[in-house]
Amino acid sequence: MSTEFEPDTVYTEPEKPVLDVETSESAAGALGDEATRQVKQAWEKVSGLLGDLPNYVTEFFKQYRRPIVTVGLIIAAIIAVKLVLALLDAINDFPLLAPLFELIGLIYSGWFLYRYLLKASNRQELLGDIAAIRDQVLGKG
Repeated sequence: MSTEFEPDTVYTEPEKPVLDVETSESAAGALGDEATRQVKQAWEKVSGLLGDLPNYVTEFFKQYRRPIVTVGLIIAAIIAVKLVLALLDAINDFPLLAPLFELIGLIYSGWFLYRYLLKASNRQELLGDIAAIRDQVLGKG
């Protein structure tokens, strides 16, 4: 009896594939062509979107004109109020201007009381002026 193992079939090494240089270069070229094609497709989409951007903006503005104008006016009013408050704060920092403006306000209030509120006929004239201004603003008459 023999202790050695004798296989029935003879083991042979499988053949290693031989890479053809032209095949690998053409595969790399095919991959490069595919990548180039995808880049060109993406660029066409992006350039088409950027080319139509003015149309998109115009349509958006046409569709939402009133809300855009309203938001713009609100922002402009907030900016205007902040500017006026900053200007008044700057003017108030001058030493003599604040008391001068208070004196001017008191003088004007006294004149208004004397001119419009002391006599009944003058009060009627004031009411007529207010009604005329209201009609002008509202577009009547």
